[in-house]
Amino acid sequence: MVAADLERTGLFRLIESLGHTPHEPEEIMYADWQNRGASALVIGSTTMLPDGRVDVRFRLMDVAKRAQVTGFAGTVSVDQLRAAAHRIADVVYEALTGDIGVFSTRIAYVMKQGNKYALQVADSDGFNPQSVIEYTEPIISPAWSPDGRKLAYVSFESKKPVVYVQTLSTRERKAVANFKGSNSAPAWSPDGSKLAVVLTMHGGSQIFLINADGSGLQRLAQSSGIDTEPSFSPDGRSIIFTSDRGGSPQIYRMAIIGAQAGVAERLTFEGNYNVSPRYSPDGKSFAYIHRHNGKFNIAVQDFARRQMQLLTDSRFDESPSFAPNGKMILYATEISGRGILSAVSSDGQTKQRLSSQTGDIREPVWGPLLKSQRIGNFVN
Repeated sequence: MVAADLERTGLFRLIESLGHTPHEPEEIMYADWQNRGASALVIGSTTMLPDGRVDVRFRLMDVAKRAQVTGFAGTVSVDQLRAAAHRIADVVYEALTGDIGVFSTRIAYVMKQGNKYALQVADSDGFNPQSVIEYTEPIISPAWSPDGRKLAYVSFESKKPVVYVQTLSTRERKAVANFKGSNSAPAWSPDGSKLAVVLTMHGGSQIFLINADGSGLQRLAQSSGIDTEPSFSPDGRSIIFTSDRGGSPQIYRMAIIGAQAGVAERLTFEGNYNVSPRYSPDGKSFAYIHRHNGKFNIAVQDFARRQMQLLTDSRFDESPSFAPNGKMILYATEISGRGILSAVSSDGQTKQRLSSQTGDIREPVWGPLLKSQRIGNFVN
């Protein structure tokens, strides 16, 4: 699983062990690995203990220097083995790239199976899915709180769209936007104190700001068109959103703080259909859906250069969502009429389908980076 995590990034070329599986540094034949082109080596072991727990040991070795880069030892329960493997992949990724590993994060998505809709949370690779809530009415637009403890989403259980916020650990939930008309497209502010929501209480779809507990409703902008799909900038000072105020669906940016608050600036000009914008974690670019030659694909655009780059070439992609380190984008793509979890590197070089069940998966969203909890002690 560690190998699968690393390979999914497109940054690592894995070398077959050919039966050579050292568990301790003194067992490594460095010259042999060097001749085969290896620059780093992951070694370790798992041992079942009498109490039913598992002893996990791991080291990352620099082949050229013949020295340990990092490693740890710890004890976990059997059901924590996947989490331990993801954490090992994070440590290897961080040590070799200098960037943050995101394999221990989670994703959320909506799965439709028969006449049932389920909001599910899974590991970053799509495995280990758990249903947060299930209904026979549609569930759409899941959005992670910045601390990863809550999900906002839209449920049609009362025969109209209502925005709920649910705490994952307790399953307690609250309707935070249940106004006249439609309540949709929740997006968390970076500090988790507010949500941007789209309401039709005054007629057309317009973007409002509301406290995370449902109080303090405030209108952000007013236009003659439909404004929807807000996404906060990492600094919380602006949003990007979809609007047809210019005649066709395009992406706009609007400051919500300062002298220019409420003034919208159009960002997309290529094609007549650009929707579902999402800020990158560093705030320097955004991902969105671009329609081209009848296909709906993932695109990214840099704020500074204003140039669009298409990342996918499938028929129908939806709901781009950046990994917390900005290196991958999660999305759903349609294969034979069914939504499949997929991911693409933010440069478009690496694409892959993730684990999926038999249902129709839609609207995936990548969870935040949580404070890593080490599974044990580092070993020297």
